[in-house]
This record gives sequence, structure tokens and C-alpha cells, in this order.
Amino acid sequence: VGNAHDLITADSAQRYLEEARKWQALAASSSPATERAEAQYRIGAMLDEVRELLNRDLAAHGNVQGLPSNYLVAELQRRGAPLAWSEKPRRFTANTQYFEQALGLAPRGPRATDAGVRLLKGRFYDSFETDPLAADEPWPRLAEQIVLAEDLAARDLQGDAREEIQFIGAILHARASLRAPDATSRRSHGRKAREAITAFEARYPDSLRSAVMPILRDALGKN
Repeated sequence: VGNAHDLITADSAQRYLEEARKWQALAASSSPATERAEAQYRIGAMLDEVRELLNRDLAAHGNVQGLPSNYLVAELQRRGAPLAWSEKPRRFTANTQYFEQALGLAPRGPRATDAGVRLLKGRFYDSFETDPLAADEPWPRLAEQIVLAEDLAARDLQGDAREEIQFIGAILHARASLRAPDATSRRSHGRKAREAITAFEARYPDSLRSAVMPILRDALGKN
């Protein structure tokens, strides 16, 4: 029996599965690369939407509530589009591989900027629990993230996306200043981190994210 508070209903579960089927078929077809990129992007965006609903459930109740939600999770898994899960924080994590595939197929396609933003955010927020500088990602992954953040920052992003990408960029440079494999790189990233921190504070003085900047500056000072 459906609960009035279920975030996923029998109807919406069916709709998500229908969407997954349609886009998976297109992704696996011999259609042009831009169309397959669109399909990969759509699968990733749909899983993002489902993940956010399920994580709200987990935050409120400690487990996935309702038959439709549990059915949807099981069916997505069965159909080869499982939701990523992390046992330690007990939450669903970003399904970044779809955005990576979309970018690989059409690096300058119509969905490329949004796929890049979703890829960067997904990897960034899943890389730490409470302290954004204490991430346990390997150096090549961090270096890759920095390249993506810089590429996105140079694009015409709007509103909150622009602020968030610059915020993530500052933190990634600060991480790199602590973790790069050689002293020259550490110094270079330290300099870029300080520039990014100053620029962020000047551009977004009233943002809640600005509260993180003095903490980053402090960590760089100790290094």
C-alpha cells in the first residue's frame, strides 16, 4: 500500500524504468555519437534524480521506504543501470560514469557543459565525508578534476553553477597543494588556490560558501 509520504510512487517508478529502457537502447545502438551522448547523459540525469529522492528517504528514515522505491532500485540493478551506493555513509552516490561517457562521445556536444558540471560535482561531493581537504582520491583523479574544473570555469556558466564550480576549483587547488607528487606542483597549486580563494571572496562576499575560504587559507598557511 502506498504511503502518502513516499517520494517515489508506483507511477513514477514505472516512468523512470521506461525512461531507462528507452535511453539504454539508444546508448547501445549504432546512432551518431551525439545521440548516444544524449542517451548516456539522460540515464545519468535520471539516476541523479532518483538518487536525490532516495537519499532524502534515507536521511529521514534510515532506509529506503515503500514498495515502489525498493522495486525501482531492484529493477534498475537488474536492467544494468544500478544506482551507486556507499556503505560507510549509507547513501546513494553519484553515477558519474554516464556523464563521463557522454563527454567521451561528444566533448563539445549540446549536453557537454552540463555533463561536465554533473561529473565534477558528483565526484567532488562523494570524495569526502566532512572535511573537503581530507579526500582519499588518487593523485591522477585529482589532477583530472582540476583540468575539468578549469575548463568549466572558462565557459559561460550561469548563476549558482558558476559559483559552485569556482568554489570546487578553489578546494581542488588547495587539495593539490597538499597532495601533488612534487614540490614544484605543490607550490604552483598553492598559488592558484590562494588566487582562487581571493577571487571567490571578492565575487561572492555574501555566499555561505565564502565561510570555507578562511579555512582553506589557514590550511595553506600551515603547509
